[in-house]
Amino acid sequence: RQGYQRRVRGAAKGGKAAAVERAVDISRVDIRVGKIVEIGPHPDADSLYVEKIDVGEAEPRTVISGLRNFVAQETLEGALVAVVCNLKPANMRGIKSHGMLLCASDKDHSTVEVLRVPEGSKPGERITSESFTESPDPQLNPKKKIFEKVQVDLTSSANLEVTYKGEPLRTSVGPILAPSLVNAAIR
Repeated sequence: RQGYQRRVRGAAKGGKAAAVERAVDISRVDIRVGKIVEIGPHPDADSLYVEKIDVGEAEPRTVISGLRNFVAQETLEGALVAVVCNLKPANMRGIKSHGMLLCASDKDHSTVEVLRVPEGSKPGERITSESFTESPDPQLNPKKKIFEKVQVDLTSSANLEVTYKGEPLRTSVGPILAPSLVNAAIR
């Protein structure tokens, strides 16, 4: 009799979880316009930058990026960038990173470019597409690998627009662009 009750309870829980679970798509990822207000080399890693990025919150976020071998510091100072804001914070060589800059990369990862956000976009503005407009998750569960599943469908088109499943990502001002890489992976 107890085994039967456990199974019934388990079935009810499983039924609830299945009904609540959202589809995995770009709307679950909180991508926002950010402005790099401060940048410097990571004190303990030759390939990392430590950035302070204004994403429309009370204080700029600290974000660690592995761009030192690809992008000059001067290029990033004051730049508008696309930032994933709902990843779980992660320690990177002793400094906690509270987001991730999105970049275009070629297949062998020898060229990496920071995505171009249209001038006039405001820090904190959400980057969206027309079809995927639901509110993002407060924080992506790393065990469910939601960003990793979404990332496989992020690419740059022939006209350099960043797309998700073929649909352009944009701010209220215009599309997000890869500087020069066509059919690039967006990570």
